[in-house]
Amino acid sequence: MVIIPREETRLAQTEPAPDQRLYIHNLVKRDPLANLADDVRKGLAAQPKRFLPKYFYDELGSQLFEAICLLPEYYLTRAENEIFQRYAGEIVAAVDDRITLVEMGSGSASKTRLIIEAILQRQSQLVFMPVDISRTAIESSSRILLQSYPKLTIDAYAADYFTGLAELGKKPRKRTLALFLGSNISNFDIGEALRFLRALRSVLNKGDALLLGADLKKDPAILEAAYNDALGVTSAFNLNVLARINRELGGTFDLHKFKHVAFYNESMGRIEIYIESLFTQTVRIEKLDLEVEFAAGELIHTENSYKYDLAGIARLAEETGFACSRTWLDSQERFSSNLLLAS
Repeated sequence: MVIIPREETRLAQTEPAPDQRLYIHNLVKRDPLANLADDVRKGLAAQPKRFLPKYFYDELGSQLFEAICLLPEYYLTRAENEIFQRYAGEIVAAVDDRITLVEMGSGSASKTRLIIEAILQRQSQLVFMPVDISRTAIESSSRILLQSYPKLTIDAYAADYFTGLAELGKKPRKRTLALFLGSNISNFDIGEALRFLRALRSVLNKGDALLLGADLKKDPAILEAAYNDALGVTSAFNLNVLARINRELGGTFDLHKFKHVAFYNESMGRIEIYIESLFTQTVRIEKLDLEVEFAAGELIHTENSYKYDLAGIARLAEETGFACSRTWLDSQERFSSNLLLAS
């Protein structure tokens, strides 16, 4: 397999066979460490303090998230997998014509395999266009997929969502099925979700489709357990943001002096996730030449996870140029996969 360099990408050819089925466009032009430094400085100056959730996903953070997906309390991944195992054929059949597959935030693309298999049962060849901020994740997942599916070609974009969408908009495609899986839409505030879906709709043609995963509102005890597992893996995932600042920016966070906090805000319809300072303390971040004071009990906001009902999903679709065509639920009706048609 040969990786064809495009734009700034210059990746080594690690296999001699000239099976030119993988193209990676590296559109992450700025030094990621500079982005981290700027965002940490801004976040610690904000009131309340905050970190952006995208910084969860360094190498260790990504491994911790994969572990979270296996936890008994974290039902989301199992519920979505169940939907795909039962209904992938129906989902693909609901999209007319020969399909090009696009995925935003593809990550390991583990669940995507079920959709890929369903498409390849219907057509002889498939072009898959994943977009993910991590070039390492895209390259790794792409190689695994290409080994499994000889009829697959991958045209991948290492980019943030909006940069990736801008590039996708320049390319003619056959009928497109776009994927936004997991409950990634949940990490956007409502205004951000509308902005993202409108940007996605702008690169689709009428009749193209988006398969949108969305976690559903349910008993708060079930929701809170999913983000407060007994083994403490979610806690380690959240606190890894502090460890990353220590590793990459010369921070002096003592992780034993902070704790993970997650609870369901029913009025807002969202899980809110924080890091709480257990003591009055001062932390220095060497590469920012910054000292930060924390009060005992002070919270750093790291993430929200919004939960939806079906009416809310339909409103999102209507306000962003889509029509909600079909919805599939898991057997316990905890999670939804929604087919939105570009109208």
